[in-house]
Amino acid sequence: MARDPYQELGVSRSASADEIRKAFRKLAKANHPDTNPDNKEAEERFKRVSAAFDIIGDPEKKKKFDAGEIDADGRETFRGFGGGGGAGGPWGAPPGGGFGGQRRGGYRTETFEDVDLGDILGEMFGGGRSGRGGGGQGGGFGGFSQRGADVRAKLEVDLIDAIRGGKRRIAFSDGRTVDVSIPKGAQEGQTLRLKGQGAPGRSGAGDAFIELTIAPHPVFKREGEVLVMDLPVTLYDAVLGGKVEAPTPDGPVTLTIPKGANSGAKLRLKGKGLADAKGARGDLFARLVVTLPDQPDPALELLAEDMRKARPYSPRRRT
Repeated sequence: MARDPYQELGVSRSASADEIRKAFRKLAKANHPDTNPDNKEAEERFKRVSAAFDIIGDPEKKKKFDAGEIDADGRETFRGFGGGGGAGGPWGAPPGGGFGGQRRGGYRTETFEDVDLGDILGEMFGGGRSGRGGGGQGGGFGGFSQRGADVRAKLEVDLIDAIRGGKRRIAFSDGRTVDVSIPKGAQEGQTLRLKGQGAPGRSGAGDAFIELTIAPHPVFKREGEVLVMDLPVTLYDAVLGGKVEAPTPDGPVTLTIPKGANSGAKLRLKGKGLADAKGARGDLFARLVVTLPDQPDPALELLAEDMRKARPYSPRRRT
């Protein structure tokens, strides 16, 4: 069982709300982990005074503690049936839970309106409600809530937006929508931090962490660190050479097809490929796919027949 919270804070049972608050401030500041890094003894002392203030710094809990309805750990106590009267709560607490301020039955009473553990620590460490209080997400030493919890989500983005940057709107489960800025050169698995877009908390909202995944693209394919696309070309451009329009993530460009180009040959488009984390662009490779006409061409059929008879060749020969 925890120690008597009055003893832990070093105050009497007749202490006022302001006296208890001041006692806690003094002890919390002296023993706070930020002030005493790597000091386990101070950290434990800080936890104890925080837990004590959580009991007698809260008007409802204090009333129950003084009446013997809860113990120093905040757990309910159960008394046996029988005669009434007696000395009241534990450690000789006065009957009726009298405490500070106006007198009632020989004891003063005073409420603890607006006494907040997180506020006190916020004022001492960082100002207002933004104090760290030694806390992490959604809590801290002594079990009090501070900053809201962080939230995490995944967002699928288009390959073009990953390369060039862009904006996407994401909807959270609580109905909020947030515009997410996709940086140039966004990477698969990269996590973006949206400050203050997490769960609400007493000293402000937590952050949202958005993990990016890159959706497959119908034209451009990621092959390791390289961007590749299939580029259909006509038979006559493959045989005679020519200029064709080729798509890129930055818009169409004109590409020169060399004479005698075969399917599978790759042409390099410098600086039109994937971007790294710093935004530097790699290359795009156009893989040629020689394509016959959709409709049969009699002249082409005659030429092919003549070539098969007079000038046969094997595309499966070893090179």
